[in-house]
Amino acid sequence: MANPLRLFPGGIRVTEIDRYSRQIRFSPFGPQGQQRLERSTALVCGCGALGTLIAERLVRAGIGQIRLVDRDWVEWSNLQRQTLFTETDAEQSLPKAVAAANALQKINSSVSITPFVEDITYANLPELASGCDLILDGTDNFETRFLINDYCIAHNTPWVHGGCLGASGQILAIVPGKTACFRCLVPDLPPANATETCDSAGVLGPAIGIIASWQTAEAMKILSGNLQQVQSHLIAIDSWSTDCRIIALPRSPKCPCCGLGQFPFLEGTIRSETTVLCGKNAVQVQLPTSVDADLDRLAQQLAAQGTVTANPFFVRLQLHQHTITFFASGRTVVQGTTSPAEARSLLARTLGT
Repeated sequence: MANPLRLFPGGIRVTEIDRYSRQIRFSPFGPQGQQRLERSTALVCGCGALGTLIAERLVRAGIGQIRLVDRDWVEWSNLQRQTLFTETDAEQSLPKAVAAANALQKINSSVSITPFVEDITYANLPELASGCDLILDGTDNFETRFLINDYCIAHNTPWVHGGCLGASGQILAIVPGKTACFRCLVPDLPPANATETCDSAGVLGPAIGIIASWQTAEAMKILSGNLQQVQSHLIAIDSWSTDCRIIALPRSPKCPCCGLGQFPFLEGTIRSETTVLCGKNAVQVQLPTSVDADLDRLAQQLAAQGTVTANPFFVRLQLHQHTITFFASGRTVVQGTTSPAEARSLLARTLGT
């Protein structure tokens, strides 16, 4: 084994030279890029198919700190494409952020990895992203992307958008003040259910791999200081037809966000109180602050109403036709319906509020 005390020019330990030698030998990146990467902090929003691949690539590359945030738990349908998760994770319904962090820490123990079992909202994104050099999009909905875009433009933080559906996907690197932002591409929030989802159109694992890898490449350019190499165009690929398009996307002076400086998603003036979850036959509801979200007490309270299971992260109540998962933050997921009204009514009956 190489002597860990031996130093190379720039202060890189020999063990790091060994581990990251192949990317250090790539001259546009080099030792300086590796040092910058090791001093960087990234926030990965969403630990699904894209987010887990992005996180794995950054952790293997030697990023200094990475934060993982996801509101969901591992399910069997995830295992086809979400590469960090195992059958055991699905059996235990482990929160995705926690399961991903566990797997990533075994890949590279020198990286600081912090999981957050949270829904991303205007209230918590500033804290989640505080001190981050970059945000990466592994989400599955437009509202969260609009919120991330608002935050990044307002706080001068780069972010890399990615999305995948069927065999196709797209990537857009956003550097505030230098490139177009997400709302230059999509000015207004699309109506609910106006676009297809992974549930309706399906998704291929290879397409996800392409998009996640390209997102990570843009991230490594940004974090290593190679901003001049960042792609300022929208990149669209189809892995089934092997088509790749690079589409010019100029900054729009009339863009509500980067042009006019409006941040309604970050300010909370545009937000959903309930969210129909992509492909899950489920509705997410944030409980009012008056509801007691202490998990132990909640489990006891619910025991007479159905089958209750619990772990340190949530309490789950199995009813006849529905399953309700309660998180300590007061967030709930009602499975078995796509109706926000039905979900709220069920919660009111269950909790007596």
